[in-house]
Amino acid sequence: MTVDDPEFQTFVEGITQQISDLKAEVIRPETLANYYQTQSPFMLSEDRRTTLITFTMCGDFDDASTSIEEVAVVVDEAQEQDDFKVLLTGQAAFGLDQREMGQADLEKGEIFGVPIAAVILILVLGALVAAVIPLVLAAVSIVVALGVTALIGQAFQFSFFVTNIITMIGLAVGIDYSLFVVARYREERARGLEKIDAIARTGATANRTVLFSGMTVVLALIGMVLIPFNIFISVGAGAIFVVVAAVLAALTLVPAILSLLGDKVNKAPIPWFGRAQVPFETGGARTFWDKVSRGVMAQPIISLILVVGLLVAASIPFFGIHTGFAGISTLPDDIESKQAFQILDEKFSSGEVTPAEILIEGDINSQEVQAGIERLMTAMASDPEQAFATPRPLEVNPAASIALLSVPVAGDTANEASLDAVKRLRSQYIPAAFDGVSAKVHVTGDTAFNIDFFKLSKDSAWVVLPFVLGVSFLLLMLVFRSIVVAVKAVAMNVLAVGAAYGILVLVFQEGVLASTFGFQESPIIEAWIPLFLFTILFGLSMDYHVFLLSRVREHYDQTKDNTESVAFGIRSTGRLITGAALIMVAVFWGFAAGDLVGLQQMGFGLGIAILIDATVVRMILVPSAMRLLGDWNWYLPRWLNWLPDLRVEGTMDATAPAGADD
Repeated sequence: MTVDDPEFQTFVEGITQQISDLKAEVIRPETLANYYQTQSPFMLSEDRRTTLITFTMCGDFDDASTSIEEVAVVVDEAQEQDDFKVLLTGQAAFGLDQREMGQADLEKGEIFGVPIAAVILILVLGALVAAVIPLVLAAVSIVVALGVTALIGQAFQFSFFVTNIITMIGLAVGIDYSLFVVARYREERARGLEKIDAIARTGATANRTVLFSGMTVVLALIGMVLIPFNIFISVGAGAIFVVVAAVLAALTLVPAILSLLGDKVNKAPIPWFGRAQVPFETGGARTFWDKVSRGVMAQPIISLILVVGLLVAASIPFFGIHTGFAGISTLPDDIESKQAFQILDEKFSSGEVTPAEILIEGDINSQEVQAGIERLMTAMASDPEQAFATPRPLEVNPAASIALLSVPVAGDTANEASLDAVKRLRSQYIPAAFDGVSAKVHVTGDTAFNIDFFKLSKDSAWVVLPFVLGVSFLLLMLVFRSIVVAVKAVAMNVLAVGAAYGILVLVFQEGVLASTFGFQESPIIEAWIPLFLFTILFGLSMDYHVFLLSRVREHYDQTKDNTESVAFGIRSTGRLITGAALIMVAVFWGFAAGDLVGLQQMGFGLGIAILIDATVVRMILVPSAMRLLGDWNWYLPRWLNWLPDLRVEGTMDATAPAGADD
């Protein structure tokens, strides 16, 4: 059947009428057109078996990707007729499919991450009741953050990604923060402190550490909110909301629950793991963590050189990174907007969906402007890459002061060919065509938007990176009253994040083991991923560094023995930090198991960075560096003695039983 058959025309006209009958705020009626109305050859395939119905959605991208659902209903109903295949595509349809996939990925991430997190909690804490508390706190944090987002969302439009971000980060930090508080409380009770004293002691140590860690994460994430772009603001704000909620819950809700439960927190112990309620540092030199730390500190120079070399080598692929947006072509093959896009690419020009929009301001009817337009069209027709299809008819406003020239561009809005074509338009063809002409010419459209977004991301990096590094350094220096600790921690985090970047590029961009992990190979890394990973990882990785160093400093203040204090800190936090890290990895990689490339890259990048930080950095890099530095670890110049003492490790409670510490 071809477009020449009456049945075909009746079917197309029927769908067109149904779309026309939609509410005025869904589509712009004057833009709705089909082949039978226009007789345009651009709306017809060569075999005359495929045609287009085109229209422009009302509102911005977020509005359009929501209201397109009404058009999708019309298309779905039309699919019920066996003789025809109707598909919906375009940027709005792409946005709709992304949102639906994001919701599916969210459910998949929860199904994967929560059970694994629960199992790890049970193994680390050794009791079912104790393991439930972090899960409750995470759930409360997520609900509160979603509520705040919904409230603020009445005035500010967030990206649909914000729900995924809140759930993923909320599960990770909510469980993490409460895990450290619950574990410290049980440790103090096992030492012999009364319930109220154990809660107070926990408040003076673990709670203060949680507060500082949360502050670090929030301040790092503020760097993202400073970038004037919706995706960055949405992701950064969502993460900030849930981190603040998790910190507040850990400082208020968890102590209240512990006060109510008392020793019932140890109920339902797990065989072979129930001993997890005893102090985490008990066991001295017999523990695995103690053996590791002492083994590393026995050969600190070799350990340091090997690990730094390994992390630097892992970072090398990052220097070949290509950032961009995952366009329609990166969606799974069963997604409708991609299927339609592939048909467009095969039978028409895929650029018909997302053309480059050339806006001309001036006296459109003047001879010089008309000549400029002609020169521009000639230049595009002569493009050596043949990236431009025949432009659509020029649209001019009634005052003849503004004209719009829509030019289909080869490929989707995110591939190199379309990006380079629009760059040539801006840098070569338009300046040459309108040289000396009294007119302003702008290029917009989805491809141009992507180019501007990439530039903004790169420009913003020079603001965000120094901000995050500076804030992290200042906070660490204040908390530990040491320049050396602050510099060392920042340097180690840079190494860990760099290695994570390199592995991310290696897996997704280069395709190394991508199929093994079940990931979709992509020629680009999502443009917002590097900055997001940097800010969130700098905050999250500080968690483990602060928890570890607070125990080291706590012991060092008592003994002044650097080597023994480092060993104490590692063995007293080893199982706890490892468990917390594995929970984060499980949560992040659960979300990486979805279909959206952006979420895959984000989840995998976060997971691999946390894994590197909690193992290679904490187990080898930290003890070897601290062993070499000795007492210089805690060096603070005299001229900085005026700084306030904000230490998070607290002081030993005088009520603690004798011999309670190692």
